[in-house]
Amino acid sequence: MSSPQVCAGAMLQCSFGGAPGALNVIPVNRVLVGGAPAATIADSIPIANVTPFGLCQSAANPTVIAATAAKLGVFTPMPCLPATPSPWIPGGPPTVTLGAMPALDAEATLVCLWGGVIKIVQPAQVSTLIP
Repeated sequence: MSSPQVCAGAMLQCSFGGAPGALNVIPVNRVLVGGAPAATIADSIPIANVTPFGLCQSAANPTVIAATAAKLGVFTPMPCLPATPSPWIPGGPPTVTLGAMPALDAEATLVCLWGGVIKIVQPAQVSTLIP
């Protein structure tokens, strides 16, 4: 069984984030999924594509380290600004391409420099099968 394709408005969650974030997709490929721009594995740019996740709980995040040091060692979460230097990792072999990039499926993951793993919790695409 294939995984749903992801489109603009998908809800994301980072393993170190305190709140869900959203996926923004700039419609450069001009392909729509259920009326929204379809995502590719390249839609991984912090802020432009991947929105913040509330407060970051990662002890590897430099802003968390600085805030914790300023509070004399009391762990202090700071705003979670994703640091995603590479594209999404597909959940399986790519079956659809948009332009020259594989389409983003709901099983894909994205790695943050601060140790978090970002997953798609709601792909923003709903398919209805008609009997």
